[in-house]
Amino acid sequence: MAVILNCLIEILKKPAIGEIFSELVIFFAPLWIALAVGLFVGWAWRPNWAVECLGFQSSESIAADSNEEKNKMGLSANFNPLRSRDSTMNEKAIVLRNPESQKKELAITEADLGHLCRLVEEKDGGPTWHKMMDKSLPTWSYQAWRRDPEVGSSQYRSSTVFEDATAEIVRDFFWDDEFRIKNGWDDMLLQYETLDECTSTGTMLVKWVRKFPFFCSDRDYIIGRRIWNSNGAYYCVTKGVPNNVPRHNKPRRVDIYYSSWCIRPVESKRDGRMTACQVLLFHHEEMGIPKEIAKIGIRQGMWGCVRRIEPGLRAYQIFRSNPESSLSRSAELANIYTKFDAKQLILNDEKKVDEEKNNNDSMEIVEEGKKERQILGNVPKVLVIGGAVALACTIDHGLVTKAVIFGVARQFARIGRRL
Repeated sequence: MAVILNCLIEILKKPAIGEIFSELVIFFAPLWIALAVGLFVGWAWRPNWAVECLGFQSSESIAADSNEEKNKMGLSANFNPLRSRDSTMNEKAIVLRNPESQKKELAITEADLGHLCRLVEEKDGGPTWHKMMDKSLPTWSYQAWRRDPEVGSSQYRSSTVFEDATAEIVRDFFWDDEFRIKNGWDDMLLQYETLDECTSTGTMLVKWVRKFPFFCSDRDYIIGRRIWNSNGAYYCVTKGVPNNVPRHNKPRRVDIYYSSWCIRPVESKRDGRMTACQVLLFHHEEMGIPKEIAKIGIRQGMWGCVRRIEPGLRAYQIFRSNPESSLSRSAELANIYTKFDAKQLILNDEKKVDEEKNNNDSMEIVEEGKKERQILGNVPKVLVIGGAVALACTIDHGLVTKAVIFGVARQFARIGRRL
């Protein structure tokens, strides 16, 4: 480094500007050539994860994606996108859905509800959560944890408590895609489109396009959403679902996506009244970025994203307090939910786990019993034949006597085998 600085100083001491310019060109030429060669070689030998980040696909990945798309189209023929309404359309332009969609679950079922309940109760059997962040402000607080399963991407869990907020307003706030874009509190969401809905359960099939850092292409998501309610707590499931929506190189499709909330009233830290609201979030997704790089990016950008949520919520409260304000379609569907008993669901899950454990134990007992019977069945045979041999060798009364002894021993051995 000192040698380079000395060379630069000597060049700048030249009396004429032309000499300085020519010397600088000669000095930096090898560096530019090395940079160009490095870029060329790096692009020729680029790894797969870099290709994915930049939004390109190799021939193998294109073939895999086409096969995967064909499989998903065969598995999910029920998910035909109906006429849709995106964020730029007027509220009056809502198109009535097919009557058959009134009864469709759109790939969000009670099994997903049970999984979310187990996550909330920390009974899902996963690895231990490790705390990442703990922030506390006068009107809200935030805590975050992470865990790394042996297979798959890192999983994140957060607990956010908002003072002076109801669970219903917070539920509508997170469900309202139109307000997300209009207010800008979620600046990663570029556009959304409602593909299908069920007006009897409130389930939605939605397409999101989200902005990623400059070195990656944007991502799109096909997600299903549904809400359940138990004693004032709202269990909101959002996950990637099988679909037959066409894929594109840009934005790149994210298939594995899970982001679900439990929104419930809690005591205020100020006066102990039930005027605060807690949001438990569980999130993971396969973004197409190396796991360690994704962990660093999330850790560095987490607080910058989270701190915009509270101002957005307060703006949503002001918006909803206006009598002339109207609900967006997604917020309307957030008010359609299914009631259930969370405690009973957990008890049923525990009972099912106990029954499976008992069945496995009983099968092991049966297998051990079979092995014991086989061993015990062979013991009399060994004893009888061994005793017969000893008796035959001891008593010397000719071949006939020995034949009789062995015949009797063989009959006892058969009886022992049946035992």
